Amino acid sequence: MASLNVGNLGEYLREQRRTAQLSLRQLADAAGVSNPYLSQIERGLRKPSAEVLQQVAKALRISAETLYVRAGILDEKEREELETRAVILADPSINERQKQVLLQIYDSFRKENAAEAAEAAEAAASASKAADAGADAGTPGPTPDAESPSR
Repeated sequence: MASLNVGNLGEYLREQRRTAQLSLRQLADAAGVSNPYLSQIERGLRKPSAEVLQQVAKALRISAETLYVRAGILDEKEREELETRAVILADPSINERQKQVLLQIYDSFRKENAAEAAEAAEAAASASKAADAGADAGTPGPTPDAESPSR
């Protein structure tokens, strides 16, 4: 059977299992999956579903999101966002209304920062185009203003 691109996941699972001092059979039993199937995952021969990864993560007492990233189900930014949301939602010291307000604020900050990053990228691209146009014409391109006047 050809190896899938899940070797990194398998190596990571094996390392976590050994750190937890569990045999392959013990982890398979705790996660509710078969011993041969778990062995194939560790060797990079099988790509497990998100549900199986969640069961294995629970048995190992590690973040399922970390396994999702290693399996290519989530990218790193998505994992960070999910973990932040999970921590807020799991906090027993705040009530449900406060949790929802915190999540709304978190979302607004993320949107604001994404918009600022997009504007900065657009400005950099425009400056680069202007510099290229100036170089093509044999004259130096426009130099960015040091600082715009204070408002």
